[in-house]
Amino acid sequence: MVEENYPDLTPEELVVRLAQNKGEAILPAAGEEDIVISADTIVVLNGEILGKPKDEEDAFRMLSSLSGNTHLVHTGIALLSHEKVETAVVSSRVTFRELTSQEIWDYIHSGEPMDKAGAYGIQGLGSLFVSHLDGDFFAVMGFPVCRFAELMSSFGVEILSLRRQF
Repeated sequence: MVEENYPDLTPEELVVRLAQNKGEAILPAAGEEDIVISADTIVVLNGEILGKPKDEEDAFRMLSSLSGNTHLVHTGIALLSHEKVETAVVSSRVTFRELTSQEIWDYIHSGEPMDKAGAYGIQGLGSLFVSHLDGDFFAVMGFPVCRFAELMSSFGVEILSLRRQF
């Protein structure tokens, strides 16, 4: 179980802490030369963190509050070895168009929002709600690919040169 209760942290600090906690939970099982990669994503609207919905009504509440508004998505990433830890956060601003109650319920009944922060997945049907994105699409999806490659280079791993090895 990973600790998730850190009331004194900012959302950006929290998401990095959560990502690092996930990695630290796995690290003892990793080999000496392994790099553990972990990430976590949170959605923040007007200072409120919107986690994964508890049930369909909670998903409806979240999606209704996101409707017609701009919110922040913070994704923390952590790379850990037995010798080193590197962390980062990537933040993006996502704007939803106005949604009808019927659209929200149809989306909820698809099942997609029930295991996602903020009750939506930008990579799936939730993309139908996004009218504007200012930031990193992959970070909103849950894994900031560009920042990951930069962090890997701090471990001496250049992603593009790995291609030559296979």
